[in-house]
Amino acid sequence: MALEEVTEQDKIEVVGAFKTVQIRTANVIKKDGVEIARSFHRYTIEAGQDYSDQSTEVKAICAAVHTSDVIAAKAAHDEKMAKNIEDR
Repeated sequence: MALEEVTEQDKIEVVGAFKTVQIRTANVIKKDGVEIARSFHRYTIEAGQDYSDQSTEVKAICAAVHTSDVIAAKAAHDEKMAKNIEDR
């Protein structure tokens, strides 16, 4: 009766105007090679965030979609939103 736990990135999506990268990881528990449980965890990487500790696949996607124009637009949007909060 061997138990094994495997973590895999099973879904990577690019969403929104600022090309947020969503990553879903699956934690799979197997008993004698047969899956007996699966749970999920999601996290996001926004334009301008450091993604150097990510998998090769996620790094490639972030490099492709987080262009300097997207990063600048996201920063401008964040600045505008922060100003709106201060004006309240």
